[in-house]
Amino acid sequence: MTVNDFADVTTSKPEKSLLVPLKRTGGRNNTGRITAWQRGGGHKRRYRIIDFKRNKFGIPARVKTIEYDPNRSAYIALLVYADGEKRYILAPQNIMVGDEVISDEKTDIRPGNAMRLRNVPLGTLVHNVELKEGKGGQMVRSAGNYAQLMAKEDAYALIKLPSGEVRMVLLKCKATIGQIGNVGHENESLGKAGRKRWLGRRPKVRGVAMNPVDHPMGGGEGRSSGGRHPCSPWGWPTKGFKTRPKRKSNRLIVKKRK
Repeated sequence: MTVNDFADVTTSKPEKSLLVPLKRTGGRNNTGRITAWQRGGGHKRRYRIIDFKRNKFGIPARVKTIEYDPNRSAYIALLVYADGEKRYILAPQNIMVGDEVISDEKTDIRPGNAMRLRNVPLGTLVHNVELKEGKGGQMVRSAGNYAQLMAKEDAYALIKLPSGEVRMVLLKCKATIGQIGNVGHENESLGKAGRKRWLGRRPKVRGVAMNPVDHPMGGGEGRSSGGRHPCSPWGWPTKGFKTRPKRKSNRLIVKKRK
């Protein structure tokens, strides 16, 4: 087992005004059926309201604390703006308590500052990238991740994502400068099944170990190898079968991740 030393975290008490209750579903939908398997249990959490939009333009903010967030792999930073408002953002790497950050049309290229892609220099590492103007960052939000601005063509920026995919994003969309912190998260090893249960993840059973009523690959006399191509509990083929939905935005992919 390996654990995080939380060396970058400066406080264990979250900001009360930015906390909301988090209801757990146990993987069940509104009719009570399990639609997401292996969900349930886990430690009680409260949700931290994160400012993914970074829409407080032109007002500088100071970093008050760096905090652990149980709802994501990245750390979060509490900002106190010049007008007294407090907001959480994803904590970039190398950001420290007392640093000043700002969201504006054009700012310094420093971790934590946010601006539109049209004003970001080529080659810059960014995170929390918007897909639609004003909707808030949707891509590159987990610990240690970053995207790189590769080029600018007409109204679009070409961004290389952590998966290796190169995608076109509108230049008027915003992104935050820098790499996300808590880089060592990928090296953590849970070490025991109980720690997985603390995170709310229940045991995963192989399809071939089930009964025919529970899985298409279940049943058979003695141990079997399934007797058919690998599939999901609902009969969808797996291992090579493409499950990515066809979306309008797929035309903006310049280079696929595979």
